[in-house]
Amino acid sequence: MKILMLSSTFPYPPSRGGTQVRTFNLLQYLSQRHEVILGTVRSRDVTDAQIDTLRQQVAELAVFPHPQVPPQPPLAKGGLTLHQGLEESFLASPQVPPQTPLVKGGLTLHQGLEEGFLASPQLPPQPPLVKEGLTLHQGLEEGFLPPPLNKGGTEGGFSEIIGKFHRFSRFLLFGTPPNVLSSYSQAMQNWADELVTAGKCDVVTCEHSVNEIYVRPEWRQKVLTVANIHSSVWGTCREMLATGTSEKPLRDRLNLPLLARYEKRYCSKFSRIVATTSTDREQLLELLSPPVRVRGKQDFFVPPIDVIPNGVDLTEFPYRSIDPGGHTLIFAGAMNNLPNIDAARFLSLQILPPLQQRYPDATLTLVGASPVPEVLGLGKLPGIQVVGRVQRVAEYLHQAAVCVVPMRIGFGIKNKTLEAMAAGTPVVASDRGLEGLAVDGGLQLIRALRANKVQDYVEAIASLFENQQLRQELSVNARSLVESQYTWDIIGRQYDRLLQI
Repeated sequence: MKILMLSSTFPYPPSRGGTQVRTFNLLQYLSQRHEVILGTVRSRDVTDAQIDTLRQQVAELAVFPHPQVPPQPPLAKGGLTLHQGLEESFLASPQVPPQTPLVKGGLTLHQGLEEGFLASPQLPPQPPLVKEGLTLHQGLEEGFLPPPLNKGGTEGGFSEIIGKFHRFSRFLLFGTPPNVLSSYSQAMQNWADELVTAGKCDVVTCEHSVNEIYVRPEWRQKVLTVANIHSSVWGTCREMLATGTSEKPLRDRLNLPLLARYEKRYCSKFSRIVATTSTDREQLLELLSPPVRVRGKQDFFVPPIDVIPNGVDLTEFPYRSIDPGGHTLIFAGAMNNLPNIDAARFLSLQILPPLQQRYPDATLTLVGASPVPEVLGLGKLPGIQVVGRVQRVAEYLHQAAVCVVPMRIGFGIKNKTLEAMAAGTPVVASDRGLEGLAVDGGLQLIRALRANKVQDYVEAIASLFENQQLRQELSVNARSLVESQYTWDIIGRQYDRLLQI
């Protein structure tokens, strides 16, 4: 079987983040059994050596440069087609003609990358909608998304205001989020179109919802199309509003119904949708059902939704050799991601201080790439160390008595939880941190302790500090669970079966 996998994030090395970990391990499994063609985008920090290593994992690798100019689809006014940049700022962006990929040593490179320049990406054409005699672009009809959840950068100034207005206008008109557009490559679109049109693949997978932009609705009639979405953008926005963790509640309240329209639209393009937990599946079913009907007919396709969780590479996260004891805590995750930033601050500012009143020597280590200023500032507090990116997270997990995963927002199964369990570090986590995992006892063995309020965290952590037998019980049971249900071989097998339906 020929599988075309699309990933706008470069999936190697698999320690870069949750999306890369999932994408790399799934393609590695599938490549052992099928012919995998991978199309991906190269960010500035990707090295030639990493490209060479990834090339060895797939039958064909096409790497495209990361776009530097925001996509600007054309507008039609009075029979005259105008570039959106001209329409909105009276200055048209230069157009770059389509460029044929080059093939060197088995690696397909876009000519823009080969020659040292970056092409201006263009939004793929979308069929217009007709309502009461007025033709509307589908993006306007379907809504828009807020900016990505990553923090950082500067705000303020007239140019920033103009930029926000421009992005808002494009949301309103075209219905595609800026984080999707920002990584969109017209060259990769042309390449994927050619493969599908020529019948050179049997399956197309989007390894994260942001890659949905490359999939044409009509492809579903020719090949199996799968969106491996990880989690619902609408559900995440709704949760932030419900929990009071939204940075800009007014913006998100306005965006929520538009997010729903966007997610409904892109889901309807696919043969199947894959989520990582049953909670996310239920959210999507709530969003997609009952389907909207026009004149008694369903106006969009509702795909089946399958649940395939994440896995763990047990060689990267070996089981600990000793219980270090003591009063040491760890939290690990990408430290420029809003849910992780919120969790790190919640743990540092609200949970750790009362714990230190009981255990003055209690310490917390924050591990994860790209810590933003809000996280770096936590390192000035007593007992807190911010170490940023590390080569092997498992070594830090092995040194901690307890791993705390105090997530308050963000759906989907958490790699950080599974990795701590695989390493044998006892886990105390929230409902969000334990989503998709059976850990609470009853008919199941106790594999982690659950907490959602500050006092619950303090008591659960203290019980582990005090009880070596309880630590050992959680450690052994958690590792056993990962070995039996969450290795990448097990998860890859599930994904492979779905692609052969």
